[in-house]
Amino acid sequence: MAVIYLVRHGQASWGAADYDVLSETGHAQGAVLGTALATRGLQPTRLVAGTMRRHVGTAESACAAAGWATPVEVDPGWNEFDHVQMLAVHGDPGSTDAGRSREECGRWWDAAMARWIAGEDDEDYAEPFSAFTARVEDALARLASGIGSGDVAVVFTSGGPISWVAAHLLGRGADLSNQLNPVVANASYAKVVVGARGTTLVSFNEYGRIGCDHGTYR
Repeated sequence: MAVIYLVRHGQASWGAADYDVLSETGHAQGAVLGTALATRGLQPTRLVAGTMRRHVGTAESACAAAGWATPVEVDPGWNEFDHVQMLAVHGDPGSTDAGRSREECGRWWDAAMARWIAGEDDEDYAEPFSAFTARVEDALARLASGIGSGDVAVVFTSGGPISWVAAHLLGRGADLSNQLNPVVANASYAKVVVGARGTTLVSFNEYGRIGCDHGTYR
C-alpha cells in the first residue's frame, strides 16, 4: 500500500495585491506541519508541489522544519483554479463602495462559483470547471501510478484540488466539492491510500491532531 498526503498551503495574502505569497503565519504553519509529520516518523519518498508560490513556499517551510531532503517535484496539475477570473467573469453584484462586507463577498463568491460549475458559459473561462476537475484527476492518477507499496508522497496544493479529490474518490460531484472547499484549513491535509482496492480517501482536513490548531482558511 502507498500513501498520499494532500497538504493545503499555509495562509496566503488574502486581500493583498498578490494573494500568491505566504504570510508569516503561512510559513509558520508549514513549519508546524513538517515538524509534526516528521515527529510521527513520516519520511516521504516523493514530494510534489503545484507551481504556485504559496505551494512551493509551504513545501520549503515544511521540508526545512522536517529535515526532508527529497527533491520537490513541480506539477502544475495541482494548481488551484483561477478564482480571480471566476469572480471577474461573473461580475461584482454588490456595491462599488470600498468597504464590502463579508456577507457581500460570500454572496459574490457563491454566485460566481455556481456559474462556473454549471458549465453553461464555459467559453467565458480560460479553464472551465470540467477542465479543472479533469486536470486534478489526471495529476492524482499520474502520482498514484508512479508510486508503489511502501511509498509515501506529500503533495503541496490548494483547497480546490483537495476538495475535488475528496468528492471524486467518494463518488460524488461538484455539490460535495463546493461544500468542502470553504472548510479546508491552511496547512491541513487529506490522506489517500493506493492499494488493492484502488485509490481511496481515508481522512480529510486533518490539522488539530498534528498540533496545528490555527483555524485559518485563506
